[in-house]
Amino acid sequence: QVQLVESGGGSVQTGGSLRLSCVASVDCYSMAWFRQVPGKDREWVALMTKPGGVTYADSVKGRFTASRANAAHAFYLQMNNLQPDDTALYYCAARPTFCAWGTLREDNAYHYWGQGTHVTVSS
Repeated sequence: QVQLVESGGGSVQTGGSLRLSCVASVDCYSMAWFRQVPGKDREWVALMTKPGGVTYADSVKGRFTASRANAAHAFYLQMNNLQPDDTALYYCAARPTFCAWGTLREDNAYHYWGQGTHVTVSS
């Protein structure tokens, strides 16, 4: 059974930084971060493929940086200049097999999900 273990969430003030980590139990083609606020749909944040393709949601571009350590099946999200609107439950998602780039922002492209890690940004 594939497992994703997330860590790194917490509480910070506006302008602060956090680094989320996700470690998968298997090699994955694409790994992504999504986030969800109660009462709202889950929102894609960033993704990175094993070959190195990376993209971000407009709301986090320039503030968040994704990276991977492929040998360790690890995926990271460095979050800088955090804002109250970034407050959410952040989920790591993984897809072991190749998928067309255009579909990788959709949550239904991912087979495996972590348990979520809370990020709270206070003003």
